[in-house]
Amino acid sequence: MLASDRADNLPPNFLIPVGTQVVLRYERRVPGTEQTKLAGTVGEVAEAPESNDRPYLVRFLDGAAFRLKFGELLVRRKDHSVEATATAGPDVSAFVVYRVVLGSRAFGLATESSDEDRRGVFLPPADWHWSLTKPPEQVEFFGDGVEETDWEIEKFVRLALQANPNILETLWSPVVLHADETGEELRRVRTAFLSKHLYRTYSGYVLSQFRLMKKGFAADRRYKPKHAMHLIRLLHSGIHALRDGDIRVDVAEHRDELLAIRKGDVPFEAVEARALELDRVFQEAFAATTLPERPDTDRANRFLIAARRRRV
Repeated sequence: MLASDRADNLPPNFLIPVGTQVVLRYERRVPGTEQTKLAGTVGEVAEAPESNDRPYLVRFLDGAAFRLKFGELLVRRKDHSVEATATAGPDVSAFVVYRVVLGSRAFGLATESSDEDRRGVFLPPADWHWSLTKPPEQVEFFGDGVEETDWEIEKFVRLALQANPNILETLWSPVVLHADETGEELRRVRTAFLSKHLYRTYSGYVLSQFRLMKKGFAADRRYKPKHAMHLIRLLHSGIHALRDGDIRVDVAEHRDELLAIRKGDVPFEAVEARALELDRVFQEAFAATTLPERPDTDRANRFLIAARRRRV
């Protein structure tokens, strides 16, 4: 199912405001329990991300709250209905030029129950841009054990220039499922996107997650182990990027530490101390990094123009 095939006719770049009632498109298990929320269950957006690259926190009537992606939600309108007459959006699968595996299977943290998280880039035909209906910036697919997010190529390049962590990891994933001529060229120019901006974006994510952890623990003496694990993982990755000038996706060398955190075996105080320790190392790596001040926008732009021309 593509995110553009939405029954509420919302574009993928629409942000759902906090307080909006939403409806589950698919059955989802409540993390840490055996309880499931059936498709059609109504909840309310408690926290909204800065972009749809990140999930929403949705709270339900019984108090359960967990994070869900934009493509898993429908907006419930004030008349208590969801528009069901929207025209389905385009299928971009034929135009994917680059597809990789991310998530636990790429991080070296997979278990037997791990799903396969895929990320991709699509290059739409020229007439999509010339017509009144523009191509979607992002689409999502949810299948049996597989979740995939694909970005339109210009959107992807812009996010990469901003050092978006998810996008940079897509460029450095060790598990490449598909890369045509344009996809291979994208891999070759990936260092153009590395700059000192990386410190700002990574540390911004770390700070927001750290605050959420502390807030949650102060409220009920609990924290979300999976989010804590990704916080520590991203700090390891950021330190490596500033020191070595590339993105380390496979963090299997830290597998024992990260899986222990994800299982909830590490007390909050120990996770907090570890995060502060790694953040100090991250700051030191930033002070000594040889990464350029800014990304190579000209090189990225030349790549994008050449890709567009190739599609024409």
